[in-house]
Amino acid sequence: MQRGQIVKFDMGQVTLSTLSRSTQGSTDDLGALIRQLIAAAEPLEGNFNGAGRAAFDAFKGRADAVTAELNGALGAILQGQGGMDSAFGHGDSEFADNAAQAAGAADFDAARFSSTR
Repeated sequence: MQRGQIVKFDMGQVTLSTLSRSTQGSTDDLGALIRQLIAAAEPLEGNFNGAGRAAFDAFKGRADAVTAELNGALGAILQGQGGMDSAFGHGDSEFADNAAQAAGAADFDAARFSSTR
């Protein structure tokens, strides 16, 4: 992008709400995937010794905390998306109101291009 160039955001009215629904679904899916990973690792539990076992036990013990942290992060993203959706909605409405107000105040009769011949 060159300096002084205008950035254009071209989003539909439902873009951010659709994104929020998708992110919410991802939050649910992520928790389920972590639980599946833990369940899939269960048969390996007795096969590690030493540092490998310590790492495996630490992973298993922290799995719930990791899930909670990831869900918290995704929750913050959802909150941000909700705020952006609200801001864009208000901005779109304000833009429409300002345009209607400006059009109502314009003197369109003065702009007629007619010949007086």
